[in-house]
Amino acid sequence: MSEKNREGKRTARERLAEEREKQKSAEKRRRVLIVGASVVCVLGLAAVIGVVAANAGKDDGSESKGPVVVPSGANGKDGLAIPAGKESAKSTLTVWEDFRCPACKAFETAYRPVIHELVASGELKVEYHLATIIDGNMGGTGSRKAANAAACAQDTGKFTAYHDVLYDNQPAETDDAFAQDTKLFELAAKVDGLDTPAFRTCVEKGTHNSWVEKSAAAFRNGGFSGTPTVILNGTNIYADQSMTPVKLKQLVRQASKG
Repeated sequence: MSEKNREGKRTARERLAEEREKQKSAEKRRRVLIVGASVVCVLGLAAVIGVVAANAGKDDGSESKGPVVVPSGANGKDGLAIPAGKESAKSTLTVWEDFRCPACKAFETAYRPVIHELVASGELKVEYHLATIIDGNMGGTGSRKAANAAACAQDTGKFTAYHDVLYDNQPAETDDAFAQDTKLFELAAKVDGLDTPAFRTCVEKGTHNSWVEKSAAAFRNGGFSGTPTVILNGTNIYADQSMTPVKLKQLVRQASKG
């Protein structure tokens, strides 16, 4: 065999080896991405994958002028918490969310069944706080408009149902669909008895816009790292990478027994 042929075969072998290494590297990256996506519902890792920094963006509040109208039944400091569950529950889950935030939807998808179960059993009460950071980061007004609509739903005692519908129908993060009143009305129709003239007027006038901005400001000034921020009995459980719905239930039931 000539030197030229040997060199050609060696070069071909080298190219093949290089290609195999590239394929191995690509496969490794693919596995990492799959694993990363599959654990988005574990609180700690969801924080890494989907969280938008709390101080990265700020809604300009151009439509948030006017008196602060607190939604019916809202409580806590400055009336910024929308409650769900019995006041007598021994555990309190404080949740800061943005209706446009994909990580918030991931949290809701994974944890909502357990949260509803614990609320229904009287073991857990939830305090929802609304933020608007995606409006600031991505542009638009959908976070604020959806938050105002949810506050309007609270006025008729239908916050939780509408909250869940909004997350079930969350648009892509770059799609500001929630900025459209027609979209908010379409989703309100999925909640029995919510789509009324009073609700539509509340949404169209932005009755709770200033309240939403006050809530958003409280989030920005609260030292939180992003949304969702989830606090159980004073402890930020979002930092716990081992957190799961099962573990959350165990913690709440331990507190109920204690």
